Amino acid sequence: MIERSVTDVVTPTATSDGAGVRLRRSIATQALDHLDPFFLFDHFGSEDAGDYIAGFPMHPHRGIETVTYMLDGSVAHRDSLGNSGVIGAGDVQWMTAGSGILHEEMPRVGPRRLDGFQIWVNLPRALKMTSPRYQDVPAARIPELLRPDGGRVRVVAGEVDGVVGAVREIFAGPTYLDVALPAGGRFDQPIPRGHTGLLYVYQGEVTVGGRPVPSPRLAILGDGDLVRVQASAPARFLLLSAQPLEEPYVRYGPFVMNTRDEIAQALAELRDGTFIKGGAAASR
Repeated sequence: MIERSVTDVVTPTATSDGAGVRLRRSIATQALDHLDPFFLFDHFGSEDAGDYIAGFPMHPHRGIETVTYMLDGSVAHRDSLGNSGVIGAGDVQWMTAGSGILHEEMPRVGPRRLDGFQIWVNLPRALKMTSPRYQDVPAARIPELLRPDGGRVRVVAGEVDGVVGAVREIFAGPTYLDVALPAGGRFDQPIPRGHTGLLYVYQGEVTVGGRPVPSPRLAILGDGDLVRVQASAPARFLLLSAQPLEEPYVRYGPFVMNTRDEIAQALAELRDGTFIKGGAAASR
């Protein structure tokens, strides 16, 4: 078993998106365009409603899956196919945009701060135009493991100690874990060799492969069979991995396709009203 090292540590870029939501972006920046198959990694969070209340009004997606994981606060969402709902603290929404969807995410002002993450996972060429689908997963359905050393692991996707995550049937075979470690805690997790691996520290500081990674930072993992994380003080991080596609790509705003012609087609369909291809399937 070869332990994965850290090949680079990325400092998030402060930016805004949507109608002016302030956030920290680690993937989809000038410094780091993507980590196949991950094409966006955003961390949004603030106690000031002015930083987020304008939200993300109706906008299109095609060719990707979007994953929203809430730590605190709540976001109301709806789409062009008639789906709607609210995701709150601990909830996940995993949306397969596929052939195309118009989607709106509007944060709500609450008694506590808004805090969460969104990532984009690329779809392979064969599934770019698949029917849209979404999975709304409430916090109660996400398994949480309590370890003997006091560590906690929420298994959004993937598997830890034989416990399978709540989000399944995703092409890239992703692992998505939210891990909290106490002082002196350690977490080892197998990652299939060849899969892209990354770790985002959002509280405290950890050591990965002998390299310290403070918060907020994104650690890019080298290849190997497992990742070993140690914390000298309490810390919390996300661990993500997935199978890279190794296909040509063209990104244009909220679209990730394989060719420029496919991007041009998406834009033309938005203009002539043929972008939406059919109903989406919901899984709860």
